[in-house]
Amino acid sequence: MSLNDTPRANRLHIGIFGKRNSGKSSLINAITGQDTALVSEYAGTTADPVYKSMEIHGIGPCVLIDTAGFDDEGEIGELRVLRTQKAALKTDIALFVFDGDKVIDSEREWIEKFKNKNIPTIAVLNKSDLLSDIESISKYIENNTGIKPIVVSAKEKAGIGQIRTAIMRHLPEDYDAKTITGGIVNNGDTVLLVMPQDIQAPRGRLILPQVQTLRELLDKKCLVLSATTDKLDEALRALVKPPAVIITDSQVFKTVYEKKPEESKLTSFSVLFAGYKGDLDYYTKSVAAIDNLTEDSKVLIAEACTHAPLEEDIGREKIPMLLRKRIGEKLRIDMVSGTDFPDDLTEYDLIIQCGACMFNRKYVLSRVERAYEQKVPMSNYGVVIAYLSGILGKISLN
Repeated sequence: MSLNDTPRANRLHIGIFGKRNSGKSSLINAITGQDTALVSEYAGTTADPVYKSMEIHGIGPCVLIDTAGFDDEGEIGELRVLRTQKAALKTDIALFVFDGDKVIDSEREWIEKFKNKNIPTIAVLNKSDLLSDIESISKYIENNTGIKPIVVSAKEKAGIGQIRTAIMRHLPEDYDAKTITGGIVNNGDTVLLVMPQDIQAPRGRLILPQVQTLRELLDKKCLVLSATTDKLDEALRALVKPPAVIITDSQVFKTVYEKKPEESKLTSFSVLFAGYKGDLDYYTKSVAAIDNLTEDSKVLIAEACTHAPLEEDIGREKIPMLLRKRIGEKLRIDMVSGTDFPDDLTEYDLIIQCGACMFNRKYVLSRVERAYEQKVPMSNYGVVIAYLSGILGKISLN
């Protein structure tokens, strides 16, 4: 993906599900018009989920997810099914592929799960070029799943346009509606970005939340001034009037707050992404759990990025340091990264999620839902730092 592309995390995720050898990979190739997925006559060819970023006319940037058959068998098959389940957590719209075989219980169970999660589900009857009684098969699928299937032939490229139309019809109501800066920034505002270029920002590059926020501000026709923390005073003096909004890196929240003009709203990139990707309301309610932590408590810090530990790392170094300074050195803290996230969260007294710029919103909300169902408080890097700095009630959240 180039710098000109929409980041994968901001794309609509369309998952392709079904039994082994139902034609899921062939269907993806037909939709994309490319040999994106490996196709074979042998069942179980797709092992790990394959993510294909593309543009679909009328839909825009999206990701097609080719998954392993949920009916895979054996020890390796169980691992493949587990990875398919993880892919389902990222799915905004599900395409369920049938090939004319008898509907099995697991198919009904998967479709019911998608419906219960309010994930739009589209049934696709593939291999129509090989089927003799399409009408009765379609009726059978509809009777057993509650969804009338779209009849296609991936091999003959027949009916593929109907899938695109169905996807557009099933777009989530809030698709493309949420913005990073929400109601904090108005069109034409003057915005000051305070961006310390620490070790996490590789030389010559900005980190992704900064890039995406800057792009949105330009789309809003804002006047944008950027500065590092040590140049904050000079940046403020360079403006004729105070900026309407100051957006800072969370790790310098307190420093910027102490210097900001009274009339300027203050927030951070992490707080903005908490609302953009997650559940800011749950994060702000949960952060008070810090007051109940003791040295016998256990905290989970979840980072979307996967990289080697860095000396200035905010999640691995700075937040643990702030927490232990407040709670005690013996406070137990676990760290997970990437898609690693425990199924059982009940051993933790607090979960702290990063801004999650690398994840799509559906996946982040699945984590929040899991924490909520298990009655475990869950917050966010920026919210936690603002709380520990004593300024959470003085910054702009939305």
